[in-house]
Amino acid sequence: MATMVEGNLGHIEQDLIQDYIKDNDSLVLLHDQIHDCDIVLSQIGSLLSGFQVHIGSLSSELRSLHEKSLDLGVRLKNRKLAETKLAAFVEEIVAPPGLVNVIIDGEVNDDYIKSLNMLSKKLRFAQVDTLINASKALKDVKQELERLRKKALSKVSAYVIGIFSSMRKPGTNVQILQQNLLQKYRYLVLFLKEHGIEKYNDVCAAYVDKMNKVLSEDFCVYLEALESLKLDIGASTDVIGYDGNVVDLIPRGREQQRNHRFMFSLGERSNILKEIDQPGLVPCISEANSLKYPYEVIFRSLQKLLMDTASSEYIFIKAFFREESMFYQVFEGPFAVIDENMKLTLANSHDAICLMLMICITKKHQLVMSNRRLPCLDTYLDKALIYLWPRFKTVFDMYIQSLYQCDAKMLWVDGTHPHHIVRCYMEFTASLVQLNAECGDGQLDMSLKRLRLAVDDLLVRFAEKFATKKLQHLFLLNNCDMAISILKEAGEEAKELRRYFEEKLESNLVSFVDELLMEYFGDLIKFVKNHISEDLISYTECPNIADVEPVVKNFAVKWRTNLELMHNEVVTCCSNFVSGMAILKAAMAQLLNDYNRLSECVKMIPGGPSLNRNLVSITSISYEIRKYSRTL
Repeated sequence: MATMVEGNLGHIEQDLIQDYIKDNDSLVLLHDQIHDCDIVLSQIGSLLSGFQVHIGSLSSELRSLHEKSLDLGVRLKNRKLAETKLAAFVEEIVAPPGLVNVIIDGEVNDDYIKSLNMLSKKLRFAQVDTLINASKALKDVKQELERLRKKALSKVSAYVIGIFSSMRKPGTNVQILQQNLLQKYRYLVLFLKEHGIEKYNDVCAAYVDKMNKVLSEDFCVYLEALESLKLDIGASTDVIGYDGNVVDLIPRGREQQRNHRFMFSLGERSNILKEIDQPGLVPCISEANSLKYPYEVIFRSLQKLLMDTASSEYIFIKAFFREESMFYQVFEGPFAVIDENMKLTLANSHDAICLMLMICITKKHQLVMSNRRLPCLDTYLDKALIYLWPRFKTVFDMYIQSLYQCDAKMLWVDGTHPHHIVRCYMEFTASLVQLNAECGDGQLDMSLKRLRLAVDDLLVRFAEKFATKKLQHLFLLNNCDMAISILKEAGEEAKELRRYFEEKLESNLVSFVDELLMEYFGDLIKFVKNHISEDLISYTECPNIADVEPVVKNFAVKWRTNLELMHNEVVTCCSNFVSGMAILKAAMAQLLNDYNRLSECVKMIPGGPSLNRNLVSITSISYEIRKYSRTL
């Protein structure tokens, strides 16, 4: 097997050698071609090496060019930035010819304000940065800017002061001038304040001076015109109880109350508190119609003018000058004029109703200013109350003293109807109660108690002048009834005071009924009180037939006549129908009760039945009482 394999290998080797010899030329040719390829490849390698070297040099150049490009970009950016800043700098400091011409020769108008705004920016630019302020470029134009600043300050201040001066011309509506012209040129004052404080102060001083005089004159003229419309109500003599003027007040009181003259009654004068926001008086119209007004109407008109003027002026000054303190300088004169007038008026005022109305008006005006959110009149209105309250208390004390000091004997009138002096002071009390509820702060409460005590004292002194207790109680009863009627008109605010007089009325009614029955049925009343208890069981003194008989017979004869006389007297003497009816009902009820007790007593004493024929039946008395009740 191995020999066979070796033989095969030998044959194969010989075959391969023969094949190689056959392909020898081809191999030589292949070798030459490979050699030629090696040469070409070598040349290509050399060429590529050259390309590589060349590309390397190009990369270096590109890198250099990129760096130069970045450098040029930064330089360009810096130059553009410098150009922008320099252009802005030049723009800010250089005054163009148009600006110079407008500032120096132009009229003050909207274009002038635009030029001022431009100049203000240039001046502000030069002052902001110390480096800029120290630059050589700025030094070249700084003198020109300063010249323009001074010229602008001079022209603007002269123009604004000229407008202020025009406010003093007769017929000038200052508020219209402020709103339509000054507010339009508000920037002028801002320019002065920023770039010329001395000129600004001069302008402020000029405005304060002009407006102080204008408003002072306006308020003086208005006050003088209002004085001619004043209706005098009350003098110092009107509060003195023993003076004849007070005695005459009631006969003329109702007519004068309609004309606002009645100094003790509020009446229609309270309407002024409902008209707190209405326009003030126009004197020329009132004079043309021959109208006169109580001082509280004049006071409200003056306060209304002051509030409206002060509100407008405060808002204008705060917006135009932005100096709130200037308002108080402007109104220093008007406040002085009004204060002087108020002091003079209050010193001669003896109308407490007017003074209290003025206090209420002032408090309502404080609320109005609070709603407007303007504090400009806070001090003035507080000061007004400081003036008004002491004067009111002084006049109020005069009223009270007049009650204590009056001569009751001289003022006493022989009659049990309500006294006119008491009516005056009750109407005065009701008026104060109403005003105290409207805008009181507790200061009046003690004063009203003092007034009530003074009225009580006067009532007692008047009552003491009557000869009998019956007339005394009737007088007090009628006056208390009158007081209740007046206080009812004052509403719920007078409830506590009304309750006091109702208790006093009830007390005097019981006492008067006792005295009335004692006068007409004295023997019956005395017998019942002395002998018969309320329960009809026990006796304070044991009666006998001899004690009872005259009482029974006398009553049987006179009861109907006396009942009629009692009815007529009550109807005649009582000033109030309702009170008279209450008195009669109380008197007749007590009479019926006492006679019933007498009848029961007669039945229980020994021998009493013998008097039955003389007893008047309860039914008869009741019928007669009902008859009088129907006539009431």
